[in-house]
Amino acid sequence: MYRLFRSRAEAERDATELPSDSEELRPQVVRIFALVGEAIAGATHALLAGDRELAKRIVDQDIEIDNLVNAVVEATEIRLLENTGLDVDERGRLLTLLRILPEVERNGDLAEHIARRAARGLGSEMSPRSRGLIERMGEVASTIWREATDVIIDDKLEAAGAIEDIDDELDELHVSLTAELTSGSMTLPVAVELALLARFYERFGDHCVNLARRQVGRGGAD
Repeated sequence: MYRLFRSRAEAERDATELPSDSEELRPQVVRIFALVGEAIAGATHALLAGDRELAKRIVDQDIEIDNLVNAVVEATEIRLLENTGLDVDERGRLLTLLRILPEVERNGDLAEHIARRAARGLGSEMSPRSRGLIERMGEVASTIWREATDVIIDDKLEAAGAIEDIDDELDELHVSLTAELTSGSMTLPVAVELALLARFYERFGDHCVNLARRQVGRGGAD
């Protein structure tokens, strides 16, 4: 069975062994996933609470995510180009890392887009029903990201099926929020911004599904 990263227990047990190239990059990848998880949860909270300072911090934090992703991509490319003696499994792990990182970065960007609207005070202009739907979308987005993290970081491939189900809920919430936007309970500019927000959360879930499919698909190849 192919695995991008070892489980935490295995990593601790084998700490005295010389790490592979992908294992050396693991702390940075874990940090990236943690920052994206914090960003989506924080952006939703900032939006609903009207916390503009938190929203601005999340926007600024996206720069750190981008820098970390760029650094890991560069390090991965160097390893692939310079280490001609890599075995097939290790080369596969590094190539998979290159494929998933852009998707992870895009999820960070989506959280940043939500935070920018929170910083502009959009939350205070939303209808009560739309606030409830956005709150739930934020909760579901955080849940699906935790599941995606388990699949990629800890190789819990059994979580991939749950990700598909969670994404279905995000799609349903998107439909519900779209219906609320047509009710006339908010001004047109607010409705347009909320339509974008709904799309951001939906895309967040779609990226998580793609990440899980990449990992499971690669796992079934060996």
